[in-house]
Amino acid sequence: MSDPQAQKAQSLEGAEKAGQSGTPAPALKDPSAAESKPVSRWLHVAATVFSLLILALSAFVVTRTLLATDYSALRTAINLTSLEQLLEAAGLTACSYIVLTGYDACALRHLKVRVPYVTTALASFTSYAISFTMGFALVTGGTVRYWIYSQSGLRAGQVLSLTLIAGLTFWLGMVLVIGAVLIAMPEAIAEINKLKVIFNFLIGIGAVGSVLAWLGWVSLAKRRMVVRGVALELPGFKITIAQVLLGALDLLFAAGTLYVLLPAGHGLDYLTFTGLYVFGCLLGIASNAPGGIGAFEVTMLKTVPTPSTESLLAALVLFRLIYYFIPFVLAFALLGAHEIQRRWKLLRSEMDANGK
Repeated sequence: MSDPQAQKAQSLEGAEKAGQSGTPAPALKDPSAAESKPVSRWLHVAATVFSLLILALSAFVVTRTLLATDYSALRTAINLTSLEQLLEAAGLTACSYIVLTGYDACALRHLKVRVPYVTTALASFTSYAISFTMGFALVTGGTVRYWIYSQSGLRAGQVLSLTLIAGLTFWLGMVLVIGAVLIAMPEAIAEINKLKVIFNFLIGIGAVGSVLAWLGWVSLAKRRMVVRGVALELPGFKITIAQVLLGALDLLFAAGTLYVLLPAGHGLDYLTFTGLYVFGCLLGIASNAPGGIGAFEVTMLKTVPTPSTESLLAALVLFRLIYYFIPFVLAFALLGAHEIQRRWKLLRSEMDANGK
């Protein structure tokens, strides 16, 4: 039996080709479309309400925390952070962003497009550094990617496919990491989320099982999905395996960046903390706030045991500075340098042409 998503994708492609050839495209009738619209509308409303609730609750908790904060103690906690901690955090941040370039590399390989790694690294780093801070990753990250990749001959549709496939890498890694943590340390997580150990273990089994099921599904045949009207062919087994590993490795490095900044005495092992970190990321994504700011901090404040709130806030401030703000500034500097170099090459070419 053929894949219904593939049939829809082929129909969309046929409609596009018909339109391009000048022949009116036949109307595509989907009997389930009318029925699915009200459901889709209600799901959208529910998701919006959920995001607003998370945002409001996060703002309330953060405001209360900031009002009760002793800022002299906060400055002291920041000053007590050692140079070794800062260097380790910077190194782990660099590793995380290097792994992120693999997201784009996998997507380009799947799309069968050859681009120099220097270009891939520039597009990946700048798009992620900017979208992490500004939010709306599909728009901000996609715009940066298009500006850079279009200079290498990629079309808008290819850049959109690349962005969606790269996003899939992140989600596969996230599901795998949180599932592995729940399987490996259900008791430690139970002390924090207050669920029974067996529930944490079963959730972990379900998460890892879903990744394995996805791997099996894309391995059996070519798979296509229609995402926002775009027919997207999914990567096969080999590239999907690479995606899963890259996504997990990126999260391990990112979580490590904050972990090394935590004050002494928190009592959490790295693996347990990584599970909390991923959960904080999920809430941050659900809140739709740029960089998950607010929801992520609340998760850390409510789950990470530390000697004082100020010491944990100091770690979070430094984490935002090292992992988000510095790469954000560096990304704009690199984009500016890239544009200057590009314009200089064009000018030199024009001068050489006029000289001849």
